[in-house]
Amino acid sequence: MKNEVEVGKREVERAQFVCRELKKTIPEARVELNYSNPLELMVATVLAAQSTDVKVNEVTAVLFKKYQCAADYVAVAAEKLEEDIHSTGFYRQKAKNIRAAMAMLINEHDGQVPGHMDALTRLPGIGRKSANVILGNVYGVPGIVVDTHVGRVSRRLGLTAETDPVKVEMVLAQLLPVEEWTAFGQRVVLHGRYVCKARKPLCDECTLMPHCDYFVAR
Repeated sequence: MKNEVEVGKREVERAQFVCRELKKTIPEARVELNYSNPLELMVATVLAAQSTDVKVNEVTAVLFKKYQCAADYVAVAAEKLEEDIHSTGFYRQKAKNIRAAMAMLINEHDGQVPGHMDALTRLPGIGRKSANVILGNVYGVPGIVVDTHVGRVSRRLGLTAETDPVKVEMVLAQLLPVEEWTAFGQRVVLHGRYVCKARKPLCDECTLMPHCDYFVAR
């Protein structure tokens, strides 16, 4: 993405520190959604909206045995797919998006998940965050996933004051070398999920504490 946000030396140095520390505490930077191919990861990212990876994995453990290609999702009745994904929440909209996305894959991409940001974000239910998950984990295309965890942690650490996910992504992309983007984003997701929690952050367990604006201001 284009560099359109100015960053300072302090932020660059802090981002480098965060990158080094998280490599120590989270050596394996991997998405927690279970999948075995690009199509499964795409479906999992759609289901993950307003849900948890744990719940999505429970659902997809059964779902992926029943639906193994794009045509399977298109062929099934909408009500049946809704029933199969009901427990992830917002199931009607998710089923609608999944079926529409699968139809686009069949009509425009030979039933395969594309490996380009523009093509992915044209699919219903797939935004930049989901596209970066797919691109980084399946195709090795660098990108920074920015979810609520990444936005919160980045602001607490003083890496950015931006609240818009796209702008947060733009800032982080300038603070780090491109080869760090994918792993950094995933590590920050996990750090935000398990340590730098929204309501009760575990500051005493956090190795980033010495450079955390949020901790200093408490």
